[in-house]
Amino acid sequence: MGIYEELEYRGLIKDVSDPSLKEKLNKGGMTFYIGTDPTGDSLHIGHFSSFLICKRLKDAGHHPIVLVGGATGLIGDPKPDSERPMILKETVEHNFNCLKNQLTNMFGCEVVNNYDWSKDINFIDFLRDFGKFFNVNYMLSKDIVARRLDQGITYTEFSYMIMQALDFWYLNKHKNVTLQVAGQDQWGNITAGIELVRRKEGKEVYAFTMPLLTKSDGTKFGKTNGKAIWLDINKTSAYEMYQFFINSEDTKVIDYLKFLTFLSKEEIEVLEEKHRVQPHLREAHKALAKEVITFIHGEEAYNQALAASEAVFSGKDTSNMPTVTLLEEDFVDGSIDASSLLIKCGFAQSRGDARRTIEQGGASVNNEKITDPRLMFAKEQFTDGLVVRKGKKNFIKVVL
Repeated sequence: MGIYEELEYRGLIKDVSDPSLKEKLNKGGMTFYIGTDPTGDSLHIGHFSSFLICKRLKDAGHHPIVLVGGATGLIGDPKPDSERPMILKETVEHNFNCLKNQLTNMFGCEVVNNYDWSKDINFIDFLRDFGKFFNVNYMLSKDIVARRLDQGITYTEFSYMIMQALDFWYLNKHKNVTLQVAGQDQWGNITAGIELVRRKEGKEVYAFTMPLLTKSDGTKFGKTNGKAIWLDINKTSAYEMYQFFINSEDTKVIDYLKFLTFLSKEEIEVLEEKHRVQPHLREAHKALAKEVITFIHGEEAYNQALAASEAVFSGKDTSNMPTVTLLEEDFVDGSIDASSLLIKCGFAQSRGDARRTIEQGGASVNNEKITDPRLMFAKEQFTDGLVVRKGKKNFIKVVL
């Protein structure tokens, strides 16, 4: 099947700007871009699910360009519920360099920074050369803007759409980019870019969006115990990433295989059948962990994560287990209660949440089940570390 049909099978196409894009994608030869703002110094697994499109389309004969928005990152894409905090220029520059290294090493693609072509545009030129092509009523109708009207939206946030549209225009004019790919939440900004290129240059450009990867409750995929799964191995170890995937939801694991791996349709269907017949063996989860970790960190890191996981689960080794460090102020009169301990581990969001977990038999310390949320642990007990577990497969070593 062609690349368009493969993307459809994987559930990676949400919105398409023009029906003719199907034929163009299957033919190959398009230069496309996908972007992100450098709000952090590492990509996370949610980014990874989107940026895999670089390799998928590259393998189908297209040329990828990744835009890391040093300019748009200084402004901030409007959130549905509030304004993003401003980031220091020095922080954005540092984050850009970190993300550029990650993307170059992972996908071997060209990385550009929209700060390079935005920094010298003065305010009058911005209004004359770009602002005049945008009807305010048109901008107000875009979903992300419309959702903020009752609460209020600043002119800075409102202008983000024009800045992203300017990127599409610039890349079309200077790098022959004719396709933009992004997550579905960027559809309004993307169509603004298509319109700008059409009105300013008289050219036809194209776009499609991908559905956001979510958990079964509709929340964004990519966090465990409230913490993001980072692609930087110094922020999220290969072991932690393995645990994340091996514990992913049974009802979503096949979707994750389609989104996050390059396994063929036939290979995924075999895993889907195994998962249906013998879900307890977690063959689909193991394949997911192997494919993703090997792609991001290499085969050696995957093998180490697998060995560490097996050792920890059997109780033979805790050296590769994720660790939480307690400070002096975490103790009251030299002790910490079980509820507070679960909160420190990220296994509970509140004392009430911790109490329910403990009373339902879902927590243990050094393989001893906790039954009393008020059970106290003395500071001295943490000298060599205590292993706290929630459920069957969530482990954390707690040390001083």
